[in-house]
Amino acid sequence: MAPHHPPPAHRGNATGGGGAQTPDASNFVLAARDSRLDNHSDGTLRGDSVEQQPIWQRPYSFQDDERRHQQEHQHQEKQKQKHGGGSGGGDRRGEDEAYHDPETGEHYEKPHESVGFWHHKMSKVRKHVLLMWAKTILILIVAVMGILSLYWGVLFHAEDRLRNFVVYVVDFDGQVAPYNSGAAGTPFVGETMVNTALQLVNGPSSSLGYTVLNPAEFGYDPIAVRQAVYDWKCWAAVVIYPNATALLRAAVSEGNSSYSPSGSVQYVYQTARQETATYNYIRPQLDVLTMQFGKEFGRQWSEQIMNDQSLSRQAMANAPAAVNPGITPLQIDLRPFQPATATASVSIGLIYLIITSFFSFSFFLPIHMKYIQPQGHPPLHFWQFVIWRWVATIVSYFFVSLGYSLVSLAMQIPFWKPPASSVEVAFNATAYGLGSFPVWWMVNFLGMIALGFASENVAMVVGQPWAALWLIFWVITNVTTSFYAFEIIPTFYTFGYAWPLHQIVEASRHILFDLKSDMGKNIGILVAWGVVNTALFPICCYIMRWKTEHGQRKEEKEKDRYVVKTTDGEKKLPKEKGENPPLRKRGFLRGA
Repeated sequence: MAPHHPPPAHRGNATGGGGAQTPDASNFVLAARDSRLDNHSDGTLRGDSVEQQPIWQRPYSFQDDERRHQQEHQHQEKQKQKHGGGSGGGDRRGEDEAYHDPETGEHYEKPHESVGFWHHKMSKVRKHVLLMWAKTILILIVAVMGILSLYWGVLFHAEDRLRNFVVYVVDFDGQVAPYNSGAAGTPFVGETMVNTALQLVNGPSSSLGYTVLNPAEFGYDPIAVRQAVYDWKCWAAVVIYPNATALLRAAVSEGNSSYSPSGSVQYVYQTARQETATYNYIRPQLDVLTMQFGKEFGRQWSEQIMNDQSLSRQAMANAPAAVNPGITPLQIDLRPFQPATATASVSIGLIYLIITSFFSFSFFLPIHMKYIQPQGHPPLHFWQFVIWRWVATIVSYFFVSLGYSLVSLAMQIPFWKPPASSVEVAFNATAYGLGSFPVWWMVNFLGMIALGFASENVAMVVGQPWAALWLIFWVITNVTTSFYAFEIIPTFYTFGYAWPLHQIVEASRHILFDLKSDMGKNIGILVAWGVVNTALFPICCYIMRWKTEHGQRKEEKEKDRYVVKTTDGEKKLPKEKGENPPLRKRGFLRGA
């Protein structure tokens, strides 16, 4: 049988379409082993002689190696003479990239070898990588400074906006029968408190927005002021009761030992409305008001006692609390923020709701893509694929939101407590009693739809890794407009009234603490987000498909083949280098 010679590889084409493949390093390594298998017992070669065999199949020996180096040197000298000689005009390809077989006249590319960072062949890719690296750093710096500035700026000059926290000051002292007859003398407790509040709000220092209102606006009913606080008409209220001055004077004149200095003046607020604002701004400023009022009231009250000759020492000794301090404002928190674990349910924990809804895209997309990747089955119609993705995403949000909600229930947040009176202090009251948990679950479900579909749409349009910057933007803009009171942040952030997380926070606080209800507005805005993102969802799906195919065609342009997906798997089809591959119908099969 005639000896078989493998066709020579084409120079410069390691895996050329249609030609024989160029040998890799394994041919040289295994040459000795293969040669032993091809030898006769007498030492002669089977089939071809050593000279007739391709160079990568010849048995290795030191003599051959020396002869090969001599032949290469002779070839290089010939090339230098052919191209004019000299080191500058030599054929570097013959030296660095190919091996020349003088017997066959063929050139063979050497196997790939790693080189140093500053190798001359790395200059082009080194320049490209460094340019892309610098560009990415610049983009990240600009993005980080721009996006994080939204969070840093939310409390910029916050002290200058304390007056946006409206605090009603309502003086009923001596204005309701029977304390308006004048028998107890001129009322001064309420007047002192009103003057102190006005001095603070008109002073140069930061203070709350104290607003003095006529008691007639509340029907001369102090409880109506509490209702105004509950209805979010103000952040807090200072209420001076009708008998404040009368009870104080009666206590010192009669020696009433049971007199309590607290109760005649009350501070009313709701910590659960916004615990951060209450703890950081409202209560500290009310303490300032108490201190200033104590100074002014103490001076006036001590003068009145000293100048009233009708008061006996024994009577004043029997009522020491009436003498000093006389009046101590009582703080009434209609809706305390309890338990502490509720912090996660209405603030910090909601960040993870955003993150979970965002990463559902990465988790589920590879699963959904199996429908349109024909691996032993025909691909699904793309429009049906879009519908499937939308339905599957909604169902996944339904169950994931349940898991998220169950965490709060497991931490024993009391979803089972009944509602309470709007004008009485209530600990752990809920809006719907036993129905509070399923309502809260549905709020989280709608919130995931609003937050998640927005992230899915953006991720499909911008792609990776830029979707990560969207996540940072989405988290920060939602957090800044939900975890801080709008009264304390710049007006720039008023767009947050329409943001999804703000609606979730408001609805959650209403459900968990029985606060004022805006559920209609909250649910309506969340549903609107879901509807708008649902309308954009098919468009974004088509954009993602177009970007994927466009990128694939761009990558395949410089190759000599392109890939199509069939029911039998991927197939590589030949084409000319530099030509675009044919368009694929619905992402696949066209051109097969």
